[in-house]
Amino acid sequence: MTAVDFVPVSPALARVHLLTLALFMIPVLAAIIVGGILLDSLVLWIGLPVWLLAGIWIAVVVVRQVKRLGYAERGDDLLIRRGILFRSTTVVPFGRMQFVDVSSGPVERMFGLATVKLHTASAATDATIPGLPKDEADRLRDILAARGEAQLAGL
Repeated sequence: MTAVDFVPVSPALARVHLLTLALFMIPVLAAIIVGGILLDSLVLWIGLPVWLLAGIWIAVVVVRQVKRLGYAERGDDLLIRRGILFRSTTVVPFGRMQFVDVSSGPVERMFGLATVKLHTASAATDATIPGLPKDEADRLRDILAARGEAQLAGL
């Protein structure tokens, strides 16, 4: 078996996830501080270090997960690689694709990123590639759609 060169997603995806994490963690921090002041200072002294350690742990995992994300175009299929501890590689044959979707949420748009989602007949297929630069996502969508049509025409 030959080695496959995976194209990594943009490192800016880690910043998107970290910003989203911060937007969630800041209200939790406020609740811990208010709860510690109003109820008992013990809540503050126990809750604050737990909150801090959880935030650091999640941030480290997010950065490592983003580094592991990648995709590879081959002659007849697309490979999507993900996962740190539980690694997975999804193989999507071009002939099985029904359509390709490109989406981008508000935070992703701030960083110029988009997500490519491949839709197949199988509902269980997790064929998404988050964190691609918008131009790369559009290019990939066009190429995958063209290759999918070519594969279907060959059937």
